[in-house]
Amino acid sequence: MSNIQNQPEVRAQNADKFNTAMITVTPRHNTVATPIVDTVIRKIRISNNNCDMRPPKVNGDTAGKPTQHGTVINGPSCDNENMESALIADKYQLFEQVIGSSLYRCVDVNSKQELVCKIVSRDNHSLISAHYRMDSQPLIQSLHEVVVGQRYLYLVFPKAHGDLHSYVRQRKRLRESEARRLFRQIAETVRLCHENGIVLRDLKLRKFVFANPEKTQLKLESFEDAVVLVEPELDWLHDKRGCPAYVSPEILETGQYSGKGADMWSIGVILYTMLVGRYPFNDAGHANLFAKISNCSYVIPECVSARARCLIRSLLRRDPSERITSEDILYHPWLAKEDRDWIPRSCDQQVPQSIICDDETSLF
Repeated sequence: MSNIQNQPEVRAQNADKFNTAMITVTPRHNTVATPIVDTVIRKIRISNNNCDMRPPKVNGDTAGKPTQHGTVINGPSCDNENMESALIADKYQLFEQVIGSSLYRCVDVNSKQELVCKIVSRDNHSLISAHYRMDSQPLIQSLHEVVVGQRYLYLVFPKAHGDLHSYVRQRKRLRESEARRLFRQIAETVRLCHENGIVLRDLKLRKFVFANPEKTQLKLESFEDAVVLVEPELDWLHDKRGCPAYVSPEILETGQYSGKGADMWSIGVILYTMLVGRYPFNDAGHANLFAKISNCSYVIPECVSARARCLIRSLLRRDPSERITSEDILYHPWLAKEDRDWIPRSCDQQVPQSIICDDETSLF
């Protein structure tokens, strides 16, 4: 499987099967469209920022110079052009962007605690609403603090202990006992979100981070690209976004689609990749990749247990109405069974590290 590099937005190229319209994010009738920033700031501890920073860029005399915590983002990055470094609310020093993520490294200048920061528009109601609804859930990365600016919100999170994409890539593939423990947390996270009217979209390995050094507890990193539904049962979406390897067949077609159904397809790709060590659908070009996805053409190696193969097939179904739901998945025999040491059978799927792409951030 070829690497999916940092790519600009692309169009589906197969004119016979795919819509050539650009797949982008646009507000639709099923998303929350009312300002809720005030509700959020009553919920979470706030530091008011009287100067809005633009999305950080490295410049200035000390730009790019390493420090104890990372590379400092320096330069006039505020609206008034007077601030000499990316210091948020006189409290958080911003550093370079985390590789493969939309987060920035940051440090509390008083306590020296290492954290991460996401910069979002105050108009991003879906992301803010999702964090507000789910902030107390143990499977969701909790907010440390929110800094409110004139145009942006600075969401500060605790620093994680690596992401699942990097972990699977390092391990090549996971034993079923370990994969089961981790995937059960992923399935429970998706169930909680769907139950609360949140469609996650753009689900992938990198969206899940480890909460402990032992790498046994997962959390959803953020609600970036998520959609908050006005009515939880009405999950029909029009706007389409996702990482090429994880996108579902219906997203490649015209018209609306079930957001929850697309989420279930994506976690099917996650499960397959955890157990096999490569994506179920891969090709050097997007057109051929999309054709394989549209045809639901994939092979599960024999080294994967029968129950795990059953669950993968229950998720990677072309017809979204036939996929197992987030409510039912936790009752599947593979997830319901007790963990036990797994002795792998002979398998030819030990793949080179490059099979799982370095970068899961490239979108349509």
